Amino acid sequence: MNLKILEYPNKILRQKSVKVEKFDTTLHEILDAMYPIMMNTNGIGLAGIQVGIAQEILILNIPDEDGEQPKENLLEIINPIISNKQGETTYQEGCLSVPEFYEDINRFASITVNYQDRNGNTQHLEADGLLSIALQHEHDHLNGILFIDKLTSSRRRKFEKEYKKLLKEKKAAK
Repeated sequence: MNLKILEYPNKILRQKSVKVEKFDTTLHEILDAMYPIMMNTNGIGLAGIQVGIAQEILILNIPDEDGEQPKENLLEIINPIISNKQGETTYQEGCLSVPEFYEDINRFASITVNYQDRNGNTQHLEADGLLSIALQHEHDHLNGILFIDKLTSSRRRKFEKEYKKLLKEKKAAK
């Protein structure tokens, strides 16, 4: 399966993902293909829509205390439902679909997520810290929301200007 990360302003990133109904080999192939893409781009999370698959699929691998991301820590989250949102935190986020741009974003400090694993089994996860932030970031992708959408209007205008310049520089370098 040949997947690649879509980058802003690709309109596919704005699509709302649909619930996964079939937990079959196709789903497993998608999940298996997403993992190396995320790891090879130094990501900690990746949503299906970021590789052009508009299904409620996301993967996460939060670095451990040593900064490592062993595969056994991989979370495959299908059809997530976030609840029990508590507290507030700010974190400097980046995104594989908005490369080389980072911004402080407000998120809930802790959340509860009910979801299904790759086999359709129901799972429950209580998350705080970076895991909570990453889950909310990737969950937003499933709804066609990018972290830049959470910026103030003045900061968003500044981002658009900076990002257009960055894209021009990238194009000129090719």
